[in-house]
Amino acid sequence: MFDTLSDRLSAVFRNLRGKGRLTEADLTETLREIRLALLEADVNLGVVKDFIAAVREKAVGAQIHAALNPAQQIIQIVNAELTEILGGQTRQLRFAKQPPTVIMLAGLQGAGKTTLAGKLGKWLKEQGHSPLLVAADLQRPNAVTQLQVVGERAGVHVFAPEPGNGVGDPVAVARAAITQATTKLYDVVIVDTAGRLGVDAELMKQAADIRDAVNPTEVLFVVDAMIGQDAVNTANAFAEGVGFDGVVLSKLDGDARGGAALSIAKVTGKPIMFASNGEGLGDFDAFHPDRMAGRILDLGDVLTLIEQAQKTFDAEESARAAEKLLGGKGDFGLDDFLQQMQAVRRMGPLSKILGMMPGMGQMKDQIAGIDEREIDRIEAIIYSMTPTERSDPKILNGSRRLRIANGSGTKVSDVNALVKRFTEAKKLMQQMAGGMPAMPGMPGGGFAGGGGKKRQAKAAKKRKGPVGPPRPATAVAPTPPPASGGAFGLPSQASAAPGDFQLPPELAKLFDQK
Repeated sequence: MFDTLSDRLSAVFRNLRGKGRLTEADLTETLREIRLALLEADVNLGVVKDFIAAVREKAVGAQIHAALNPAQQIIQIVNAELTEILGGQTRQLRFAKQPPTVIMLAGLQGAGKTTLAGKLGKWLKEQGHSPLLVAADLQRPNAVTQLQVVGERAGVHVFAPEPGNGVGDPVAVARAAITQATTKLYDVVIVDTAGRLGVDAELMKQAADIRDAVNPTEVLFVVDAMIGQDAVNTANAFAEGVGFDGVVLSKLDGDARGGAALSIAKVTGKPIMFASNGEGLGDFDAFHPDRMAGRILDLGDVLTLIEQAQKTFDAEESARAAEKLLGGKGDFGLDDFLQQMQAVRRMGPLSKILGMMPGMGQMKDQIAGIDEREIDRIEAIIYSMTPTERSDPKILNGSRRLRIANGSGTKVSDVNALVKRFTEAKKLMQQMAGGMPAMPGMPGGGFAGGGGKKRQAKAAKKRKGPVGPPRPATAVAPTPPPASGGAFGLPSQASAAPGDFQLPPELAKLFDQK
């Protein structure tokens, strides 16, 4: 959704690259380009004016003139202000002191309330709660059936005493759901209410009656992020007629300009609490303004990437793979390689994962060209091997490779390519394990010089010296960030040329297209 805005802002910052100091003319031109980029993204005019004024106020003065890298100073200021208009701090969901916690969903028809109810229920269930979905949308045809289907897919119970399709009293259903939750010990109740094609008095009255009947802990306004400035107008109407505590953005994966997402928190004064960025029930998470600002400015979203890795990778399994990779126990084989690739795939599409890394905005074409079906072909080839062949690919002679190709429906050249890629990827991961910090949950983590007593002994043997005790952490002074680095001490991304961002040859071969 923010690709166009991100590209425009990246172009603005690239124009500042190489300047030793920033003049008033440079600043004026930069702010003009940022203003145009925001307006083209359909951001509210009042929000744009406040944003530009705040950036100018912080940028003017000796602080920016004395900077060694003005482009990075501007990025830091823009990042801070962008985080501010997106809501500033992450707003956590409130829970009632006395269960059940009641969450009421409100919004226009077509905003995605029913699907989002299932996503929220699944998310809460993963957090250890026991949610109950309530079918209080009795107006839209088959809305009750849809919620029942979504609830079954999410593994969450649904309370639907009325058939819907214009039959039943939604206020009575919502009130009865509280009794049901108290009796059956559900600690969270999610009420799915009816929507309309537009804001009207009947919609507001019904939503207000349900609110008064259940006294919700949180009222969440669900808004389609693709409808532009009309989302802000609708939010203001709901705020006046019903009132809400937070905003949920749906369809954030769409190709609209994204102005609603950048405007709604600032205009309404209510925080964005959740975001839905896909059709799957798992494509839902809490909204973090600072991380979203980082994505827009192509600074990446490493924290979300780490959180997804921690949820996806099995710690014990990854530890065993790391042992094999470092030669501690056994050898890292194709089975282990496939398990790690499957775990990465469970995190989401490879294009989405790579898109969270800093600087990848300048490699959109390469990332978009990744063939997600490649892992399917790899699975077919590996599953066509015997356990012995998987553990030791070196024994794969010509006849074995022909048999594997026939069994997997591929060509011998595909089998050869997989073995070659595996060997190169294994070598790359061993190099990374020895000298780079890895993502939590991934095999091969650790800094240079780490790796346990065996590796320390081996290193000491090469130095022909004794193995001493490890140095305490306090003895290592932190390395200060370079003066020309990016905002918050990160390496400069916006000041680099597009050609600087290339994957290592070994890793690039994993995504080669035929």
